[in-house]
Amino acid sequence: MSAISASEKVDGFTRKSMRKAQKQRKSQGSSQYRTHTAPVELSPLPQLKDAPSTEQQELFTQKLQQCCMLFDFLDSVTDLKSKEIKRATLNELVDYVSTNRGVLVEPAYPEITNMICTNIFRILPPSENPDFDPEEDEPTLEAAWPHIQLVYEFLLRFLENPDFQPSIAKRYIDQKFVLQLLELFDSEDPRERDFLKTILHRIYGKFLGLRAFIRKQINNIFLRFIYETEHFNGVAELLEILGSIINGFALPLKAEHKQFLMKVLIPLHTAKGLALFHAQVEETLHRILETLLGVIRGLLKFWPKTCSQKEVMFLGEIEEILDVIEPTQFKKIQEPLFKQISKCVTNPHFQVAERALYFWNNEYILSLIEENIDKILPIMFGSLYRISKEHWNPTIVALVYNVLKTLMEMNCTLFDELTSSYKVLRITADTAEGVLMNGSRRRVSAGQSKTSRLLMQIHLMFSNQKQSGGKGRKRVLYLAWLTMFLLVIMA
Repeated sequence: MSAISASEKVDGFTRKSMRKAQKQRKSQGSSQYRTHTAPVELSPLPQLKDAPSTEQQELFTQKLQQCCMLFDFLDSVTDLKSKEIKRATLNELVDYVSTNRGVLVEPAYPEITNMICTNIFRILPPSENPDFDPEEDEPTLEAAWPHIQLVYEFLLRFLENPDFQPSIAKRYIDQKFVLQLLELFDSEDPRERDFLKTILHRIYGKFLGLRAFIRKQINNIFLRFIYETEHFNGVAELLEILGSIINGFALPLKAEHKQFLMKVLIPLHTAKGLALFHAQVEETLHRILETLLGVIRGLLKFWPKTCSQKEVMFLGEIEEILDVIEPTQFKKIQEPLFKQISKCVTNPHFQVAERALYFWNNEYILSLIEENIDKILPIMFGSLYRISKEHWNPTIVALVYNVLKTLMEMNCTLFDELTSSYKVLRITADTAEGVLMNGSRRRVSAGQSKTSRLLMQIHLMFSNQKQSGGKGRKRVLYLAWLTMFLLVIMA
């Protein structure tokens, strides 16, 4: 073990820089191929374009078989000639399938799929860095990419060829093929995941019999990611695929799709690395939100309790949902939603409070609030009034004053009633609390215990009134006078 300098012991950034440098030196990693024999030297075959048409199919098969030979790209000095021959052959095959008709005859399908499977299906190595941070660290790139990229390109051109026949290909591109393809989405190489995303989408479109299976297996990957491993490199790419698939869903959505939403898509918000794929989660949600109020209820259910960063993300997502929601749908969700927003505006973390207050900058949301001001203002008023006096951040206080001004303009009469009621509540509740804290504990006797308990119940009622924003001026004033009367009796 090498000695660690004093500066390295002290400076955590130094150690991280060293690990990152080591990671970059090893960034050309390679997966483990299932090879049983050592590679042999390849010999170049004639060009397909130069061969007679009667011999092209046989030569095409020979080239496919030649490309099944695998090489170790971690060794940069061996098999250089054979590696270049294979690369040139793969390039030729890509061009041949792209530009020629009548190439995809039935006997070619097993040869094509065998070459593809041999090259791309392999055991992915474990991450070399257990503390890998996709936002900061460089990913491990596939060393054999010069060959693998061309195989992926060939597979894509194969699927897109006008002569491609799914009825024949389904014998080879089956559930096992799809499972192995999905496993590759855990590759650290973003170039590979990008190819896989396009290829899987093409397979989904071509093979109707595999669609339900593909959706189910993607769900399983997400469930393992959420509840077991908490690690999978291809979450964002799989979400993009699902986003495209959802475009074709018929409305109203089937039970399977609703279950995916509630059991998979919404719980994805609990993942530690949400920031890495939040945009894809949000985009996928937006495609189905117009008919599913359960989305908002689900977000409220999974609302983060301790992570301010997630709260800001959730608020942004809620605003995007409200932008497309119908006024009739809004009425069904407004009370639980604004109870949560009321909590957010009182959050000591200024970014959470600020993001919640920005809802009042959205013209469409303002129109929804104004239409339902009689329901929303009593929910929000207590929290807004309190933080206008108590919040530590002057920016938040300024935003609150603007929000209060907007709400007052929407319904001046209700605003004045709530203001008066809230002031009476605060004065009376504070007085009751002072009596309970200072005098009652010392003076409670057997004859006074019943009155004291009643006073405590009234005090709790005041607390509930403050949290809910008030239920009406008459009730508030009645409770206030009742409390003052009891205070006089107990004095």
